[in-house]
Amino acid sequence: MNPKQVPDFIDHFNPLTDPRAERNQLHSMIEIIFLTVCATIACCEGWADIEAYGKAKLAYLRTFLTYKNGIPSDDTMRRFFRAVDPVQFQSLFRQWVQPFLETLDSDVSVEAGKESVIAIDGKSLRHSFDQDKKMLHMISAFSTEARLILAQEKVDEKSNEITAIPQLLEWLDLRGATVTIDALGCQYEIADHIKAKEGEYIFSLKGNQCTLNEDVSMFLKEAEMLKDIDIYTDYDKGHGRLETRTCYVTKDVAWLHERHLKWASIKSLIRIDSLREMKGKNATMETRYYIGSAFETAESALKKIRSHWGIENAVHYVLDVSFGEDQSRIRKDNAPQNMAVIRHIVLNLLQKKKANTPRSSIKRLRKEAGWDDDVLTSILCQKFS
Repeated sequence: MNPKQVPDFIDHFNPLTDPRAERNQLHSMIEIIFLTVCATIACCEGWADIEAYGKAKLAYLRTFLTYKNGIPSDDTMRRFFRAVDPVQFQSLFRQWVQPFLETLDSDVSVEAGKESVIAIDGKSLRHSFDQDKKMLHMISAFSTEARLILAQEKVDEKSNEITAIPQLLEWLDLRGATVTIDALGCQYEIADHIKAKEGEYIFSLKGNQCTLNEDVSMFLKEAEMLKDIDIYTDYDKGHGRLETRTCYVTKDVAWLHERHLKWASIKSLIRIDSLREMKGKNATMETRYYIGSAFETAESALKKIRSHWGIENAVHYVLDVSFGEDQSRIRKDNAPQNMAVIRHIVLNLLQKKKANTPRSSIKRLRKEAGWDDDVLTSILCQKFS
């Protein structure tokens, strides 16, 4: 049987440097990566799972690649992913997604009412620790409009997200986009970095920015009484609850610049009150504060901030619940980081497929891919250009 054309995404990873000596290359690098992606789509979680899947699906895999020496063993795959350079792997991942992002940007620019939001957040792989090695912590950039992971960066064991975020920003085209980050990333150096790359930002405020947080929260304590204030309220009803969110935005920031000289980029102060009512329970109120670099309307600010939560629901939650990432025992050398990239490749392929089949969940698509080779092929052949 003559192999089919290899799916588009594989071509983007061909330049990856194979770390193995030539005498150990019974299976090509692309065969190993392609098998791992297929197996991960089809709900496999460990090396033994992937090997067993490959043996069961050898005939299907050979419609794309030769696999003349059969399926690589679990030990072969384990050694391979431990040795692959994760920095180069991540760089190729970003190049793969970029053409789709450029298409999205042009679509957003001509479609009224749509704004590009890039949410940045971190996630720990809780079982990736190994003896004296800490668990892997990675930050990801997520396009809330496209629902795609754009890039990822490992947080150094002896550092934190504050030092990793600028490295991640270097890989991103921020022109015309608003970057949303939680309170840990609320740093004036990060704000200036985003502005230098022609982007805007909305940062959450909490106690780590104590004086800034105190000043903003005190100023907006009675926001409805301020002269220069924009107010917008929306309602979210479902699952037996009613949530009312009221957003207040003021552009009165001159006084803040005088007190916080390094925060000259702030243009908007934002407060959001969330009232949650559930039948048979007492209503709860939560108030959160944010700063923004653009002259936001209350409606726009609320939409952007709500879209930030998509990285929790569409990425972190899915990776933990559907992919079992938190429970993964892959922990040696570069393997945890490289397998995190594999999961991101798979999640992007699934999200792209889901956009065309909105009634299918990620979990359901993965099951169908394991049952039906045609479904798997349709997922693999998603294009990002």
